[in-house]
Amino acid sequence: MQKDKYNTQNRSDIIVKIISKKHKIGISEIITELSKETGKKIPRITVNRDIEKLIQSNLIIRKGKGPSVYYELSLFFNLLKKIDIQEYFKKEPDNRDVKERFNFKIFNCFSNSLFLKNELSELDKLNDDYKKRIKKLSQTILKKEFERLTIELSWKSSQIEGNTYSLIDTEILIKENKPAKNHTKEETQMILNHKKTLDYIFSNKNNFKKLTLAKIEDIHKMLIEKMAIKNNIRKNLVGITGTKYKPLDNEFQIREALEKLIDIVNKKENHPLLKAIASVLLISYIQPFEDGNKRTARLLGNAILLANNYCPLSYRSVNDNDYKKAMILFYEQNNAKFFKELFIDQFIFSLNNYFLMHY
Repeated sequence: MQKDKYNTQNRSDIIVKIISKKHKIGISEIITELSKETGKKIPRITVNRDIEKLIQSNLIIRKGKGPSVYYELSLFFNLLKKIDIQEYFKKEPDNRDVKERFNFKIFNCFSNSLFLKNELSELDKLNDDYKKRIKKLSQTILKKEFERLTIELSWKSSQIEGNTYSLIDTEILIKENKPAKNHTKEETQMILNHKKTLDYIFSNKNNFKKLTLAKIEDIHKMLIEKMAIKNNIRKNLVGITGTKYKPLDNEFQIREALEKLIDIVNKKENHPLLKAIASVLLISYIQPFEDGNKRTARLLGNAILLANNYCPLSYRSVNDNDYKKAMILFYEQNNAKFFKELFIDQFIFSLNNYFLMHY
């Protein structure tokens, strides 16, 4: 039983806790503290192995040389550390210890190190197959597949926002322009706006190789057309249901935050998947508009993927509640681990379900 209690994961968690308390700590002191915590001496070779895994996971970093080597938490630690989602959300919003104000330091965390090297390598290999497939598909089949993805993304993205259209009703609306009965005009318009925006993105994907504020505003404007929502950057306060987090309330700071996001997306060395996930998370976090922020974020992320020849996400199989929890976790703790897992799952889902050679 003792062996199971202090397995690799548990030891790693203890090592991280030790480093977080000491800030800077050498291997000998880590071994000493780990032995106190577990009640037994852990071999140096085992601790070194645990530390290497933590370094590879971008949770801690090694500094110094020779006998002066020490370890500290990485810039990405908070962004990538494991949080028990079930335990976290057992507490009501007002009882959770959260970061209530916007954190401008978060932009420094969005580099390629958000993904592990082997993650990017595997995802790139999968995407290479997608690129080969779409080159072989006829224009007719490509159009058909884009239409299918448009229907499913319009449905799921709207559903995440509380829209009650079914997938079948969404398909009929988009293909035949027949609104479903017993639904509001706003629900119907939300889906039609998704279609219009996605058609624009698919037809002008090269426009998003370089991002500008005007391009973000264009996507938002199309998504909120005829929905009694103001376009352009908001000048008023906005609240988010289910969280104490309060977005920026100053127009000039909102613009500054958007410019920092744009810098991340336009940096050539940044990977397309990093650019896309940064867009989804940070537009949602900044909340630059009166409404329609998360819709804008999802479609902007896809525009960036398409511009870089990466498969877009439909989010078809994502659980709505998981998506919302992942987003709230980022708002409240600046932790992206859960959302990153959802994002990767949905990227792989899209690679395995669209633009296939089975026609």
